[in-house]
Amino acid sequence: MRKNLGVQPALFPMPVVIVAAYGADGNICAMNAAWAQICDMDKIALFIDADHKTTKNIMETKAFTVSVADVPNMETADFFGIATGNKMPDKFEKSGCHAVKSEFVNAPIITEYPVTLECELLEEINTENMHAIVGKIVNVSAEESVVGDGDGVTDKILPEKVNALIFDQYRSGYFAVGEKVGQAWNAGAGLMKK
Repeated sequence: MRKNLGVQPALFPMPVVIVAAYGADGNICAMNAAWAQICDMDKIALFIDADHKTTKNIMETKAFTVSVADVPNMETADFFGIATGNKMPDKFEKSGCHAVKSEFVNAPIITEYPVTLECELLEEINTENMHAIVGKIVNVSAEESVVGDGDGVTDKILPEKVNALIFDQYRSGYFAVGEKVGQAWNAGAGLMKK
């Protein structure tokens, strides 16, 4: 039997990503975001408020990075969600994280996280119902330890190696991405014969 729960943001899983950008002064601001989604083969949408310091930085510099948060770095990932750059200008320094400038965009790559999408700002969408930042992915960099050959694919990110965090909006919890349980576009192929 099903139970009606009312209105809830009940979509799961949601990736935990760290969005980072330089300010006009060169300082780094980073934020934890769970409302992010690939929206084309080379585009990502971030559903983040305009008043975040990181959003303001993105609008100034027209570039940003999106890093996949992982279990070993859960503490700093959570800190990036608790602290606000609007009130804590040295937020990045307090995190203890390190960064290098992307070779492809004017944005920082936080070296502690294993996978980073390097993006140019394409557009800001601001309607009555949504605020989003859309970026063009110009490069993806990853630690060699999470890249390999899998299922006949070479030089691809292996999710089981990333140990990525996912956000549970139901209880405000973090979970880890688990094992591979099937092959897309194959697991349901038997139903095509019915």
